[in-house]
Order: sequence, then structure tokens, then C-alpha cells
Amino acid sequence: KSQEDPSLVITPLDKRRFLGGAGIVAAHAAGLGATASLITVTGSDACGEFAKQILDTYKVSCCPIIDDSRPTTLKQRYRADGKTLLRVSHLVQSSISPTLQEAVYHQYIDCLEKADLVVFSDFNYGCLPNNLISRLIAAAAEREVICVADSQCSSQVGDVSRFRDMNLISATEREVRISLRDNDDGLTVIAERLRNRAKAKHVMMKLGSDGVLVHTKGPDGRTMTNQFPALNHSPIDVAGAGDSMLIAAGLTLATGASLWEATVIGSVASALQVAKLGNQPISQTEFLAALHPFK
Repeated sequence: KSQEDPSLVITPLDKRRFLGGAGIVAAHAAGLGATASLITVTGSDACGEFAKQILDTYKVSCCPIIDDSRPTTLKQRYRADGKTLLRVSHLVQSSISPTLQEAVYHQYIDCLEKADLVVFSDFNYGCLPNNLISRLIAAAAEREVICVADSQCSSQVGDVSRFRDMNLISATEREVRISLRDNDDGLTVIAERLRNRAKAKHVMMKLGSDGVLVHTKGPDGRTMTNQFPALNHSPIDVAGAGDSMLIAAGLTLATGASLWEATVIGSVASALQVAKLGNQPISQTEFLAALHPFK
């Protein structure tokens, strides 16, 4: 503690840099065996170059759209004894310009021609304005491509229900309640309200150490809800748990598997991710090794 004023004085001993945001979602997809293309917006800076270089090593196809008015998003976490003490975010949250929105749209259309799955990994930093989202979803629906989405609300505020007609929406309980402005109703009630508002086929509500609640409508028209437990009760770093669950579940649905199979696969991926420090792509090898006990 400082002797001049009531502030803490720290000395960083080590520094590690990881890919984050939608980039790690694409890296997980590539690691699990998919051909992954990432459409994203970066600044013209060193962080943007780092992201592109590491995406290349992860075998993710990415030609980032450069926005000179904003820095590449950088999140710093200061940790001690395995816990995060402080987070510092360097970012801009305003919407990208109409010109850049057109660039995103045209790059998306090019990728859509050979896509089996579209993943909207939204961090509410302005890269996906509402009008652009509507156009992207409409283009995917026209080609009957499976779509999944999440919209993270950590230090920022978002609305996951703006992603309409998704095959799967993945969100934390807090993100669902923020979207619905509902702090009172039970989990099943808010899951059904979100599914109806967003016109989603399935909803996966992430409950942290309590696992995930899965909500859908059965073939007979009746709603179905189930809860699947968390598979890792001693996490090292919970960052990226939701990202790995989203992409693993989405890829499973894209193969024609059921929601319940997608939930199991997504939960295994999440358990593997939280066993690592920082965001690191999950590989096919470690994933299959984790599934071995279930054979």
C-alpha cells in the first residue's frame, strides 16, 4: 500500500497475451476440425496485427475490416493467486460507420455461400448494429444456414433478443434478465419469454457452477426444460467458458444432432476451457480424450 495515499502499488511479474472476442470462438471451431472464417473489425495497430497473426497460426481465415477511428479491443486482467484483481478495457463502443457495415455485409455474403453454420458472437462494442444484424440474418435464412448467437453483457449492456430466428441462443441468466428487464420470474419462465421474443428454436441459459438450463419446444408443441450440470468443479479460469460452449453446441447442431446432444458436447467443451489459464483453442485430440470415459 502506498504511503502517500490510500492506493495499492503492484509490480507485474509476468505477462501473457491471448486471443479473445469472436476470434477465440473461430479458433475453437478450427481446433475442433471445422473450416472457420472470421469477420471482424479491428483498428490499425499492433493488437490488430497480433490478432491476425495468431489467427493464422490457429488456421482461421480472417481478413479484418480496419476501422481507423477505434483501437483493436484490448482487455487487460491483473491476477494474483489465481484470481483476477482488476480488469482494464481499451475499446470503443460506438457503432461502426455505414461504409464499414457494408464491408462487413459483403464479406459475410462471400463466406455464406459455403457455410453450414453462422455464429454471431456479439460483445456489444458496436460491430453489429441492429440494421446490419437484420440483413445478416435474412441472408442466412434465405440460404437455410443454421444460426446461433450470444450477446455478452459483462461490463457492457446488450440485448440478446435482437438476434431473431436463431436455431440456438446461448446466454447467462443475467443476460437474459437484462434483455427482458425481468428480475423476478423463475428460470423456466424467463427462458420461455426469451425464446418467444427472439423467435428462437432453442435457448441455453448458462448458470455458472450450476451448469446450463436448456429450454425448447417439443414435437408435440409443449415446452421442454432440463438442466445439465457443470462438468468441471475446480476451474482455473472461467474466462471463455461460454464461448467454447456456444461454438461446440453450434457445430453439433450443424451436423444434424439433437439439442440434448449439443448440450452435452457444449458442456464438455466448456469444462475443458475453464481448466486452462486464458483463452486457448480446444483441440480435437483433447476433446476426444475427455469423451473417452463416456464410451
